Amino acid sequence: MTGLPHGFIRSRDVLDDRLTGAQVRTLELQHGNEELLYGLNLIGVAGPFSRVTPWELEDEQGVRRINASGYSATPFGEMPPVLTGFLKEFLEKNRAMSLPQQSSSPWRAALEANLVRLLARELPSHHDSQVFFCSSGTEAIEGALKFARAWRPGTKYSISFNSAYHGKTMGSLSLTPNPEYQDVFRPLVPGAVTCPYGDLDALSALIRRLGPDKVTCVVVEPIQGEGGVNIPPEGFLRGLGELCRRHGIVVIADEIQTGLGRTGHWFESAAQGLDPDIVTLAKPLGGGLVAVGATIVRHAIYKKMLGGLSSKRHSNTFGGAALAMAVGLRSLEHLIETDLPRRSLELGQIGLGHLQGLQARYPRLVQEVRGQGLLLAMQFQPVVGVPLPGPVKELVYEGTAILALRELHQAGVMANLSLSSKRTVRLTPALDMPRDVFEIMFGRVETFAARNPASRHLLTNTPPNVTLSLAKFAASKPKKRTPSDG
Repeated sequence: MTGLPHGFIRSRDVLDDRLTGAQVRTLELQHGNEELLYGLNLIGVAGPFSRVTPWELEDEQGVRRINASGYSATPFGEMPPVLTGFLKEFLEKNRAMSLPQQSSSPWRAALEANLVRLLARELPSHHDSQVFFCSSGTEAIEGALKFARAWRPGTKYSISFNSAYHGKTMGSLSLTPNPEYQDVFRPLVPGAVTCPYGDLDALSALIRRLGPDKVTCVVVEPIQGEGGVNIPPEGFLRGLGELCRRHGIVVIADEIQTGLGRTGHWFESAAQGLDPDIVTLAKPLGGGLVAVGATIVRHAIYKKMLGGLSSKRHSNTFGGAALAMAVGLRSLEHLIETDLPRRSLELGQIGLGHLQGLQARYPRLVQEVRGQGLLLAMQFQPVVGVPLPGPVKELVYEGTAILALRELHQAGVMANLSLSSKRTVRLTPALDMPRDVFEIMFGRVETFAARNPASRHLLTNTPPNVTLSLAKFAASKPKKRTPSDG
């Protein structure tokens, strides 16, 4: 057997932790997303990090932090034993085909059946729905858009909402109304139209203006995650469903972040009275270990696109792979057996109470808090409190969240930025985080706030050399700033 050429890195070197943190960062800066890693490194959150427990991570200096990041994709934390133990068994015992692209598969069949049965418990009209698997949330949205267009051929318009986030491939990006991500890629997919989120009258007027027979679909997040945990007014989703049903418009519920328990419900759209035609899932379905996306589609709509000899009209090489299906099946099983949506709802009420108390005590730091289940958000006062012109204001808003992320990290909590809400940081802890760890986490958030009682302290508590480097970095990378909240 020929050895690896000089300079190549062995898998055993990575598995045995032989690469130092400095080596890892250097390689990433040379060969990966250099600008992202450089920015993260400036504020000291680039890692790499190692798992201590499913809920705690350790940096190369041995500092431990509670992980509330992961963008809702780690429902059981890092490398949870419930999945790693199962995976060992799977690798030893599985005899099913790994990539069953042109054959049936026991793993895929089981997960298809369980997802449909779970959805039908909440929405009986989906009792005979069908599932298409892929490898990510944005792929699930792309599939949903194709199903909708096949069902309503000749239509022109797809409607999404302000502050929405549906992904960054071309179709999903066209429905993510954020110039920062869209502009360099124009022209986008034609027919994408944006409506104010939560405004049923505006949606009705828009559909009338476009012509109901020209609208393919409405794509909606039951709660906007990247938008900063925006919860629509009561009755909005129910009314949206009734409006679209009247006109035969396909409703796509993007449950990629909200589905499978994060908000305290199995499907947040169903909890808010919406019976969508198509439901997209991803993040928690992979248990934080593998990439799994799913598009659940009403039977008639599914058959319209993938019927008869057209059944290969849409395909995915790795969708339905045995390993991904096995992890998805075990993840769903664990969510059901331990009733983690209920636990998420209970812990979320406690967490939101902590944040509301924090906002009351530190109003010059925290402007607003929002949450549903374990999808929690803090929106901060801007670090500069005087009126600023548009582009500078947006830069300050973005800097506010980045500095807050840094200070939370210093306090021992790893959090998420919000891509469409510049001053907002989210907490998305594991749904099974032990109660004592959960309380310690919010104690650390309190420590963060006490150190930064007003938002200006986020700036003054940052070392001047870091502030200067961040300012130079921002100035050297001009981009179109998206109008943000506030």
